[in-house]
Amino acid sequence: MEYRRMGKTGLQLSVLSFGSWVTFHKQIDDYVADELMGIAYDQGVNFFDNAEVYALGESEKMMGRVLKNKNWDRTSYIVSSKAFWGWRGKSNKPNQTGLSRKHLTEACHEALQRLQQDYLDIFFCHRPDKNVPIEEVVWTMNVLIQQGKILYWGTSEWSGVEIMEAHRVAHQYSLIGPAVEQPQYNLFERNKMENEFLMVFRTEGMGTTIWSPLASGLLSGKYNIGISEGSRFALSGFDWLKDRWMKEHLLEKVKQLNDLASNLGISLPQLSIAWCIKNPNVTTAILGATKKEQLLENLKSLDAVPKLNDEVLQQMEDIVQTKPVLPEH
Repeated sequence: MEYRRMGKTGLQLSVLSFGSWVTFHKQIDDYVADELMGIAYDQGVNFFDNAEVYALGESEKMMGRVLKNKNWDRTSYIVSSKAFWGWRGKSNKPNQTGLSRKHLTEACHEALQRLQQDYLDIFFCHRPDKNVPIEEVVWTMNVLIQQGKILYWGTSEWSGVEIMEAHRVAHQYSLIGPAVEQPQYNLFERNKMENEFLMVFRTEGMGTTIWSPLASGLLSGKYNIGISEGSRFALSGFDWLKDRWMKEHLLEKVKQLNDLASNLGISLPQLSIAWCIKNPNVTTAILGATKKEQLLENLKSLDAVPKLNDEVLQQMEDIVQTKPVLPEH
């Protein structure tokens, strides 16, 4: 496994990491979660991603049980949580969501309890909060770091302007700013990583823990023959994912990418993930899996990176036609 530093920090993350969104509690049980996390860890994965809202807290509880059972050296792995939506779903009351000092502090405590950890390596603001002053957010995260409850903090799906504003506040008050952003990034979702964040990367050196490198499974090719029972697009509450990705023109591009991958002697998921991690601004790509065969195959994406030469990359561009148009300087 290869490792990259997370922006301008000393923290090193495995280039491929393991996340629990959708899968934990909804698609797999404790036994499978234990097996998959064990495989990932044995293959060199050191970053495990979670959030308060995933399965309304049950995802963190499941990961916490696995981590307790594994009894790995705590210094050998990185675990994260995210706060914004709360974990009570429709039962959330005022102050149980958002990025107020109250919710961030209480969400951190609750995540620690569910994950059975003494501290979080990374704590993300899962979305920006227009109703909370950015000064309050930065100060709260700085206090949590000083208290030893978190080591680094980050953002997820923030705009470049919002991230820069957080850094401005941090610089102004000599506080610790966000070290990492967690955006969606794949062959069909590219603007933030390849356009909007370029100035952030140049000036602040942000790390990125990108999610959905396979576009929620679309780039695995499994949906080319329809939506199977038990798949992510078939789950209750995830119709928005199906509506976002199940489009004829995208499926046609997936078929062409699959042919290209076959000519290279690799799988379509390996091609798609390798393309993501070839971007030097990607610190780590978060993988999700429900079966060990699926996880083992995707972990081999590192071996596929050298096959993506300039010619292959251009062939991929010709197929997807999603490269952002950068503004002229």
